[in-house]
Amino acid sequence: MASLVQKAQTTLSQNFTGFMHNLAPDNAKFYLDSVPDQSGKVAVITGGTEGIGYGATYTLLAKDIKKVIILSVSKETADKAKEQIQEDMDEDMRLRIHWIQCDLSDWKRVAEAAKEIQEQTDRIDILINNSARGIMTYQLTEMGVDRHMAVNHVGHVILTSHLLPLLKKTASDGNKVRISIQGSNAHEQTPTDCKFASLDELNQDLGPMAQYGRSKLANILYARYLARHLTKEYPNILVNATHPGVVETKMSRDDIHEPYPMAGYAMSKGLQPFKKDQFEGAVPTLYCATATEKSGEYICPPADPEPGSDLATNEELGEQLMKLTQEIVKEKLGSESVDKGCPLKDY
Repeated sequence: MASLVQKAQTTLSQNFTGFMHNLAPDNAKFYLDSVPDQSGKVAVITGGTEGIGYGATYTLLAKDIKKVIILSVSKETADKAKEQIQEDMDEDMRLRIHWIQCDLSDWKRVAEAAKEIQEQTDRIDILINNSARGIMTYQLTEMGVDRHMAVNHVGHVILTSHLLPLLKKTASDGNKVRISIQGSNAHEQTPTDCKFASLDELNQDLGPMAQYGRSKLANILYARYLARHLTKEYPNILVNATHPGVVETKMSRDDIHEPYPMAGYAMSKGLQPFKKDQFEGAVPTLYCATATEKSGEYICPPADPEPGSDLATNEELGEQLMKLTQEIVKEKLGSESVDKGCPLKDY
């Protein structure tokens, strides 16, 4: 009985707002106020102008970070985020935000954006791979790749690959570098026969939840892949994946009605009183981006390491995922990117 109660408390603390946050075990507690001072540091955040990404951006600025470089699609959303930062803080903080237009499904643009980042800074202390296509219906990109995997996984691999020299330099100078990758407990919805064997497998229509869940599985496997290889070579680079819980974002409020026009109301309206706001949703990400001293973990709210599903702990599957990722990028981009080192050098 005691174990069942503890499991219920853990589920509530990981996923919902308010007092439930305090149900977490003492060794898993972490709050926005727990984020340490970030003076002199530079962060790169995908999707950092709204939702969980904005929660991370705002908090890092509140902790005096030197610069936040944000990659996102909408200039309008970026402008609104800057205006809110200036209103709540001051103009100096707004000027610390550097916005780069980038759609993670446009892999050529991702490589260009990475180059722009390298021209703007000589260090990266924090990389938050947060941007994502949510629970939506099956769609292929112009390159003929499932959009969930193209945005949520492959686009971030390409970005990270191009930023590796700067990440490694920052770590080699004696600084702790942290990479946080946004996963989700929805990874448990991935079909158990997932093998990441081919592009044809990736391009199967599994349904909205499984499609999204598989991309989140890829995020967790990628974090653990980097922890095995990159952290081994550069101990100062820590890589972890996170689950944010049930958060009030555009995805859970609006986009959910695209795949589930009626049933989506259970998420958008039924759970609304229990959802975390964007700042609470950013807590695990901020823990991994600023405080953890470990690599290769899957952190659930507030700062609770969990193994994840059997697939999420399968190292062989992670290696196969990255082998396929390399093959797809080589096939789709060829000399335009791969010959320049992306992402064939991914650690």
